[in-house]
This record gives sequence, structure tokens and C-alpha cells, in this order.
Amino acid sequence: MIEEKSIQEFKNGDEIQGFFIVRKVEMKLSANNKNFLDFTLSDKTGEVNGKLWDCQEGQNKEFPIGSLIKVRGNVTEWKGKLQLKINRIRLANDDDKQNIEDYVQAAPIKAEEMFHEIYEYVQKIKNKDIKGIVEKVILESKEKLMYYPAAKSLHHAIRSGLMYHILRMLRTGEKLIEVYKNVNKDLLFAGILLHDIEKLEELDSDELGIAEYSKEGQLLGHISMGMNKISRVGQELGADEEIIMLLKHMVLSHHYEPEFGSPKKPMIPEGELLHYIDMIDARMYDMEDHLKNIQPGEFTDPIWSLDNRRLYKTLLCDE
Repeated sequence: MIEEKSIQEFKNGDEIQGFFIVRKVEMKLSANNKNFLDFTLSDKTGEVNGKLWDCQEGQNKEFPIGSLIKVRGNVTEWKGKLQLKINRIRLANDDDKQNIEDYVQAAPIKAEEMFHEIYEYVQKIKNKDIKGIVEKVILESKEKLMYYPAAKSLHHAIRSGLMYHILRMLRTGEKLIEVYKNVNKDLLFAGILLHDIEKLEELDSDELGIAEYSKEGQLLGHISMGMNKISRVGQELGADEEIIMLLKHMVLSHHYEPEFGSPKKPMIPEGELLHYIDMIDARMYDMEDHLKNIQPGEFTDPIWSLDNRRLYKTLLCDE
């Protein structure tokens, strides 16, 4: 019996049909010199690799990235991972009456609600110059923030993922400054709000949150682009040079290590805290994302972004 299942429900041996979004498609050559299409497909619950065998040259162009397709196939296992052997495939049509956004992985909070809460944090900043720079940048960025992911892949690579990442960091930062009284709230909030803001230019994203790196993103990166934006906005507003420099240092140092893009480690407490809040949220997201697809008592596959650790889902997760 052919069933309609979400990717999260796939099990080896299932025969399924359903609608999925094309996140990646490549024409490849098999071991017996026949063309096949290698897909990355997604729905709201996750991603799966799919294979369409014995294809014609150029057939990959029939299924552009971001398109909604209907697939029938069999779930198989290859090297310990599930994949989909595609038997039938076509683009969704008007008769299917599908809302493509119903199949997009997205932040669990509505974009409008997240932006409203983020803007409330902007209003909590007391320093006039810091608030002025942050408010101008956030308002200029509002349109893209509503749907941009935080990355092409890995953490928060979902629709509205960048805003979700920023919001969770703000909530975490607000709690931590109750403990670490020496931290300046204005500077920490500003650093969180600005640290990844130029991912909006580092990436080119469609409104589904499917992104590729832009030319500037590949050549410059969001850290240097973010510093340039702070300089520009600060000078336009006539902000104090010390404030501009501190905000640039927050962005410059938040990756901590030169090999990750930060030529300077944090030299102020707010920068140190920013780095670790960023790391906490990225790693917790990756853990949440992988653990949601397994049952209590099971282990995940090795996770590249977590040093190839295999996570265990405790039996306490059901309580």
C-alpha cells in the first residue's frame, strides 16, 4: 500500500508518495555509465536524499531548486542512511492545490511575532548612539529578516532561521546578564542583533529560505561586511567613534578563532559572552534538529557540525 508520509516518518522498506521541495538537484553518472538525478528533497519535517535512475541528459533542468514536486518511490537504506528511490516524479500543478509554504522547514514562531519581539529588545537599549545604529540597521533589514535562513546548511538553515537565531540569543543574553552584573546590556544586545546581520548579503535566499552564497559573501564574508555596515550607519548618524569601534569589535571577534573568520578574540566581557551565546544556540539547534528524528533510547548518526558526535536521546525525553 502506498502511503503519504512526512520525511520524519520514513522507514526502510516504505512505499510512499507525497509532495516535496527540491533543495538541490544534480545530474550524475552511475558506475555503469548511466545518468541519474541526485536530489536533496525536503518537507516541513526534514530532508532526504533521493535518486532518479536512468535519466536523460539535461533532465535536471525540469526540476528547478525551490520547486514543489510530487514523488512516488521506495525508502531504502544506503550506508546507514535512508534515501528515496524515485519511481515517478512530476512538478506540482494547479490542480494539486498545494500551498508550497506548507512544505517549507521554517522557524516555529511566526516571522511577524519574532520581529515584534526583536524590536522590543532594540527599545531596551538605553545608549542613544548604540540604539540609533541598531535600530536603523534592523529596520533597513526587516524585509529580508522575515524569511532569510541563518546559513545555507547546518544551524538554522530554515525559513526565518536568522531571526529565530537572533531572538533565542537575545532571550539567553537577557537571562545571563542577571548573573554577570559586569556586562553592559546595551552592548550585549547590540552585538547579538548585529553579529550575523550581513548574512542577509552574504547569502542569496529566495522567500522559501533556500540560500546560496553570493559573490560578495564568498569574497568578503559576513564579518567584514558587518563591520562596513556599522561604520557606514554610525557615520551617517554621527555616532561616537568609541561606540562604533566597540560594535565593530563585537562583530569582528564573535567567531573567536582566526580559522573561523575572527582575527581578534574578544577583548571585552560583552564580546566573550556574545561568542558563547552564539555557540550555545547553534549547537542546541543542531542537537534539537537531529534528536527530533529518532526515538528515545536511540543514537543519531554522526553529526559533522558537532565534531561527528552521535547523540543519544534519553528516555526522559518522553516525560
